[in-house]
Amino acid sequence: MVRGLYTAWTGLRNEEKRMDVVTNNMANADTTGYKKVDVTSQSFDRQLAVKIDDPTIGPNIKQGIGGVNLGVKIGETYYDMSQGNFRQTEDQYNLALSGSGFFTISTTDKSGTTTTRYTRDGDFTVTRDGYLVTKDGDYVLAEGGNRIQIPNANLVKISVNQAGEIYSGNTYVAKLQLVDFQSYDALSSYGENMYEAVDGAVQTQADATVNQGYLEMSNVNMVTEMVDMIAVTRAYETNQKMVQTIDQTLDKAVNEIGRL
Repeated sequence: MVRGLYTAWTGLRNEEKRMDVVTNNMANADTTGYKKVDVTSQSFDRQLAVKIDDPTIGPNIKQGIGGVNLGVKIGETYYDMSQGNFRQTEDQYNLALSGSGFFTISTTDKSGTTTTRYTRDGDFTVTRDGYLVTKDGDYVLAEGGNRIQIPNANLVKISVNQAGEIYSGNTYVAKLQLVDFQSYDALSSYGENMYEAVDGAVQTQADATVNQGYLEMSNVNMVTEMVDMIAVTRAYETNQKMVQTIDQTLDKAVNEIGRL
C-alpha cells in the first residue's frame, strides 16, 4: 500500500462527508425548527511500524521503527441545539418554544405502527375534527400522551399561554406535553426537523415557554455555511492534487526508472 495515496484518499472521503453536512444545512436554512448539524474529524489511531527479519539483528525478531498515522476519519455528527430566531405569524396555531425542550408528536407509518417523536417545529393546524396536528398530519400530544382535540376549533379564538395550556375561548382544553433530554446525543434525527429517542435516552423536565403566533426558524447561519463550503472545497482540491502527484510519481517509477 502506498501510504501517501491512502492518506489522501481518507482526506477525500472526509471532505465529502463534511460537504454533505454543509449542503444539508444550507438546504434546510428555511425549514422551521431545523437544528444545524456539525461533524468532527479525527485521525486514525497511530500504528507501530515494525521491521521484520532484519539480518542485522537476527531472524524472526520485530524491531520498532516508529509510529504511522493512516490519515483522517469522521469523528462524530452532532446537533447544534441553540435557539433559532422567531418569526411572527399571528396564526393562533403557530407555536414557538423559547428555551430547552420539544413538542411531543405521535406519528403513524404506512404499516400502522405508532411512534412518539419530538420536534421544535410548532407549525401546527387542526383537522376537521378539531385535532391539533403537524403539517404532515401527525398528532400533537398533551400531557399524559393523549391527542389534543379542540372543541369549536374554527369558531372560537384559541389561546395558548406560556405554560402550554390551551384554551378554547374560556374553556380549558389540554396542556402541551413538553419534554427535554439529559443528553441530546441520545436523539437520532427523523426527517428534517424531528427526532427519536434511542435506547438509554433520559427524559427531563423542559424549561421552555410557549409563544403563540410565532415560529422558531432554523438556526443555520448561511454566511458560516458558505465559509465552511469554501474551506471544504479547498481541502478536497488539495487532497486531489496529492493523489495526482503520487500517481505521477508512481508512473515515473514504473515506466521510466523501470526501463533502466
